Amino acid sequence: MPTSQSIASIKKSLLAGAVLAAALSPCIADAGLGQTASSVQADAAQLKGSIKATEQAGYQVQEIQLPSGTLVREFVAPNGTVFAVAWNGPTAPNLRQTLGQYFDKFVAAAQAKHGDHHHLQIQQSDLVVQAGGRMRAFSGRAYLPQAVPAGVSIGDLR
Repeated sequence: MPTSQSIASIKKSLLAGAVLAAALSPCIADAGLGQTASSVQADAAQLKGSIKATEQAGYQVQEIQLPSGTLVREFVAPNGTVFAVAWNGPTAPNLRQTLGQYFDKFVAAAQAKHGDHHHLQIQQSDLVVQAGGRMRAFSGRAYLPQAVPAGVSIGDLR
């Protein structure tokens, strides 16, 4: 009979596997986090979603509604750079696409470090990723700390 500790370890491994599987789904990464605002169009096309833009104080939010029901938000600084991405919905988005050039760094960090069995937290000087969820309820965000515009609260990036 498995112990509660071994069950927790199995759940942790399954969550990490699910996040990595979603991240490793085949796709060409030419846009996303750290790219220009024009990359949002490429993301929407690659993710097969529709875009809605809204202005916030100090940044713009480009929302991409995926056919799966998942909502991906890309946060664009006044200088035109995507400084953060966030998602929530029944499926995880293609993280290779949304994390763009930071995807490989994310994968390496995710393999080396995990949160609890429901959350993944990576905090590096140039990349922060927080993800979690369970079947049909995934959410997360990734941002570039050095690129967050002055006056923007990290708590608002959801």
